[in-house]
Amino acid sequence: MQKILFVCHGNICRSPMAEFVMKDLLKKEGLSEYVYVASAATSFEEIGNPVHRGTKQKLAELGISVAGKTAVHMEKTDYGKYDFIIGMDSINIRNIMRIIGDDPENKVSKLLSFADEDGDIADPWYTGDFDATYRDVLRGCKGLLNRIKE
Repeated sequence: MQKILFVCHGNICRSPMAEFVMKDLLKKEGLSEYVYVASAATSFEEIGNPVHRGTKQKLAELGISVAGKTAVHMEKTDYGKYDFIIGMDSINIRNIMRIIGDDPENKVSKLLSFADEDGDIADPWYTGDFDATYRDVLRGCKGLLNRIKE
């Protein structure tokens, strides 16, 4: 079983969006039982809080539920538990590395790298543009899905 951890600053906008978009893609491909997907935060600011209303609303428009998800913090031990640790932007990557210390197995990457892009996924907490974030997340998740299927 492949295991994926999506990571952003607070685990209320981008990383849960990626988690549930990926779960939806996997379900549609009949691969849910082969891939475990979760998300976490690099900060402690939102721990225990539910998914941001903007993410929840955007995903609800697509028939994707985030019911029961609350923000959790990434731990150093997560490195040993996951095959992919995927940050949404360069700052997330820096903070992931602060938590895990080292990446000898090359598990850490930015989500858009799976879409052959080097860009960051904008934080809708600041931009207010959940549609743009969704488009980027979907591109990255589709690329990751293709990689997993290989």
